[in-house]
Amino acid sequence: MFRSRIAAATVLVSASFLTSVAARADDTVETVVVTAEKLNEARNSIQTQLGASTYTLTDEQIAQEPGGDNLQLNQVLLQMPGVAQDSFGQFHVRAEHAEIQYRLDGVIIPEGIAVFGQSLNPRLAASVKLVDGALPAEYGDRTAAIIDIQTKTGLFEPGGDVSMYGGSHSELAPSVTYGGSTGHLNYFVSGDYTTNTLGIESPDGRSDPIHDRTKQWHGFAFLQDILDNQSSLTGIFGTSNDMFQIPNTPGLQPAGLGGVVGLGPCGDGSTFFPPGPPPAPNCGAGNTEVLQVNGQHAFPSAALNEDQREITHFGILSYLYASGPFDLQASVFGRFSSLFFTPDAVGDILFNGLAQTAYKRDVAYGTQIEGAYHLGDAHTIRAGFIYQADDLASRTSSSVFTLAPDQTGAPANANCPPAPGNPDLSCQISDTPTVIPDNGTKHAWSYSLYLQDEWKILHDVTINFGVRWDQFGAFDSEGQISPRINAVWKPFDGTTFHLGYSRYFTPPPIELVASPDVMLFDNTTAAAAADTDTTPKAERADYYDFGVLQNIDDGLVLGFDSFYKLSHNLIDEGQFGAPIILTPFNYAKGRQYGIELTATYSSGPLSLYANGAYERGVGEHIVSSQFNFSPDDLAYIANHFIPLDHQQLGSISAGGSYFWLGTRFSTDMVFGTGLRRGGATPNADHVPAYVTVNLGASHEFDLGVTKVTARFDVINLFDEKYEIRDGTGVGVGAPQWGARRGFFGGLSVAL
Repeated sequence: MFRSRIAAATVLVSASFLTSVAARADDTVETVVVTAEKLNEARNSIQTQLGASTYTLTDEQIAQEPGGDNLQLNQVLLQMPGVAQDSFGQFHVRAEHAEIQYRLDGVIIPEGIAVFGQSLNPRLAASVKLVDGALPAEYGDRTAAIIDIQTKTGLFEPGGDVSMYGGSHSELAPSVTYGGSTGHLNYFVSGDYTTNTLGIESPDGRSDPIHDRTKQWHGFAFLQDILDNQSSLTGIFGTSNDMFQIPNTPGLQPAGLGGVVGLGPCGDGSTFFPPGPPPAPNCGAGNTEVLQVNGQHAFPSAALNEDQREITHFGILSYLYASGPFDLQASVFGRFSSLFFTPDAVGDILFNGLAQTAYKRDVAYGTQIEGAYHLGDAHTIRAGFIYQADDLASRTSSSVFTLAPDQTGAPANANCPPAPGNPDLSCQISDTPTVIPDNGTKHAWSYSLYLQDEWKILHDVTINFGVRWDQFGAFDSEGQISPRINAVWKPFDGTTFHLGYSRYFTPPPIELVASPDVMLFDNTTAAAAADTDTTPKAERADYYDFGVLQNIDDGLVLGFDSFYKLSHNLIDEGQFGAPIILTPFNYAKGRQYGIELTATYSSGPLSLYANGAYERGVGEHIVSSQFNFSPDDLAYIANHFIPLDHQQLGSISAGGSYFWLGTRFSTDMVFGTGLRRGGATPNADHVPAYVTVNLGASHEFDLGVTKVTARFDVINLFDEKYEIRDGTGVGVGAPQWGARRGFFGGLSVAL
C-alpha cells in the first residue's frame, strides 16, 4: 500500500501495462491506448502541483483498506495527513473548517448544499489526490485542500463487478461497476444503493440510534471519445439521491423555549412566558410552566420525526488537445443540488419554539479553460480562465408563537425579560402557532484568471511563480490580485525541499449564505438575540509553507511539512437553526499553523504508512452573521482570540497490509485529541481524545468462469465510545458520537 507525497503528476498506467495491451490488440486499439495515455499526461501537465504538498491514494490502495471501496470518500480521506474527523461526514484539513475544492480529472465540481450525503465515492476513482499547502496559481476559490479524483476508464481498467456488502446497523449496500471500450470510445459506469440505521452520527453514543434510517442512491458515468491522435472529448456525469432521518435522543420532554425557561397556561386562559418559579401572579399555584400547542404540552423526544432529503446531479463536458509543446483543456460544467428539511410540526415547536420547513436549491454552471506551453526545457507557461454562475433559491415556512406586550405595557422582545415592577410576568404568548414565510432568490457569479511560469533555473532548482485575479458578485462583491511563488530544490538523489508563498482570496460559500429577514421573527419564540446580520465577506490570507521529502533505501519514504497562515475575515461555518445546514460567518482576524509528518514503507507483500499532525487555528471578533450568536459570546470574542471550533491539536492516522497465501490482511487507525467545546470561555475546552482501530481481510477465489472476492471487516474493533461533538462551542448545534463497533462482510463477482 505504497503512498507517495510528490509534486509531480501521477502516471496511472505503466509502460509495461501499455506494452502488454498493445501486444494483444490490433493496430486501432493500440493507437487508441497510446493516444489516451498521451492525452492523460498532457492533462496532468496543464495543472502543476509544483511546490504544493501532494498525497496520493490509488484504487488498489483504497481496496486494501478495511472496508475498501465500500467506504465513503470522507473515511478514505481520514487516512491522509492533516485531516481531522468531524460530524455530518465533514472533515477538516490543516485547521480549516471546510474550504475544500473537488475536481474530477482536473475539472472543478461546483459546491453544493448537501450536508450528510456524498455524491462522490471511491468506486469511481482510479486515484484520489489531496493537494494542500502553498498552492500554485491555477488553484483558487477553495484553498484549504484540493481533492482531485482521477476517474476510472474502461480503456485502462476494463471489466467490473457486482457486489453485495452489509452487516451491522442493518446495512445493505449492493453495487455494480463496469468499464470497457469499443473502437475510439471507452466508458466506465457505476451504481450503488445503501441503507442502514446509522445515517447520521448518534446523538447519545448508542450503537443504533432512534430514528436514524438512511436510503441513498448513487450513479456515475464516464464516456470518452478519442477524436484523433491529438484530441479527445469526455463526458462525466453523476447523480445522488439521499434521504436521512434526523436521529432522536430519548427520555426528554419539552422544558420551555430552548429548554431554558418555561411557558405555561394561566388562570385566565392565556399563556405567559415568565422567567420561571415562582409562577406568574395570575397563574394558578403549582401550574406546570411548559410550552403548549393547542392544549398539548407533553411530547416524548423519541417520537420526533424530522427528515432531510439531499439531491445532487452534476455533469462535465471536456475537450482535450495536445500537439507538440501546446496542451489545452476546455470544459463546461454544471451541478444541481437541493436540500429539503421537514420538521416535526408539533414536537419541534414544543421543544424549540420553532418548526421550520426549508427548501434550498443551487443550480451552478460555468466553464474552465486551461493550457500549458512548453517553452524549451527551461520554461513551461500556464494560463487559465474559470467562470461560474449560481442561481440560488430558498423557501422556508416557519411555525412560531407570537409574543405580545404584557399587562404592564412593556414591549415583547427576543428574551422577554421581567417587566419593571412586575418581575414575574413579562410577555403574553398565544398557544396557536403563526406561520411566517421567508422566500428568496439570488444570482451569483465569479471568474478567475491566472498566468504562471515554471522555470528550471538550475538542474536541481525549479521555481514556479505566477499571479491570479479573482472577482465575485453575490450578496457582496469583491476581488483580489494574488501573487504565488514556489521553489523546489533537489540537492541529492531522493531528497526534495519545497518552499512556497501564496496570497489567497476565498469568497464565502455563496450557496450557504443565508439571507433571512431577521426582523420577521421579532416578538416571536424564534427571535434572534440581536438583529445584526452583516453579510459574510471574502477571506484574504497570506500562506507560507515549507517541507522536505526523503526517499530512503529499501522502500522507506519520510516527509515533513509546516505551514503558517494569517487571515483577514477568516471564514468559519456553524450549524444554526432547525434545518441541518451550515451557515458561514467571519472572524475579523485568524491564525492557523502547524506541522505534519508522514512515513511510508513498502517491501514485497508488506506495506505500512503513518501520518501525524499538530495544528492550531484561532480567530478574533465575529463580524458577520452576528444574529446567530449570543451577546455574551460576541462580546468576549470581540477582544479575544479563541480556538476555532474545528481545531484538533493532534491527529494521527496509520495502517498497513500484508498479502499472505492469497489473502490480504489489513488494518488502519485514527487518533484525535478532540474538537473544541464550550468552557469557561468560548471553545475553551475540547472533547476527550479517542482512537479507533479497524481490521479487514479479503481473498479472491478463481472459479474458472469468473472470480469472486470475499471480504470481512471489523470497524472500531475495540468498540471505542467517543464524542465528536458535545453540542457546545461556537457554531455547534447538537452532540454527535462516533460509530460503535460493526461487523461487515461482502462478496464481489467479477464481470
